[in-house]
Amino acid sequence: MQSTVNFTVTETAANEIKKIADEQGIENPILRVRVVPGGCSGFQYAMGFDEEITENDKVVELENGVKIAIDEFSAPYIGGAVLDYVQDFMGGGFTIKNPNAANSCGCGNSFSC
Repeated sequence: MQSTVNFTVTETAANEIKKIADEQGIENPILRVRVVPGGCSGFQYAMGFDEEITENDKVVELENGVKIAIDEFSAPYIGGAVLDYVQDFMGGGFTIKNPNAANSCGCGNSFSC
């Protein structure tokens, strides 16, 4: 049985996800957000499009039709987090502001709890 998780996606990030999905010709996009062991702080984030949602996934449905799928392992680590897309002089990229992260590295892609 699928359930939801407290995971926020900003409007800017939602629009960027939809734009990327459209450019890749993905209908009904599902973005899988995961936490995996690794990185310089112990865990790191991984994101990519997926073709299906499993029954144990936590799901966030965005207004623009995009679904965010978070697996059972990752949900406790990123519950309450905010996915954003930031554009600056160096380019653009997704960032995750995670209240569960006790420490994070300088690159912002890995963390520890």
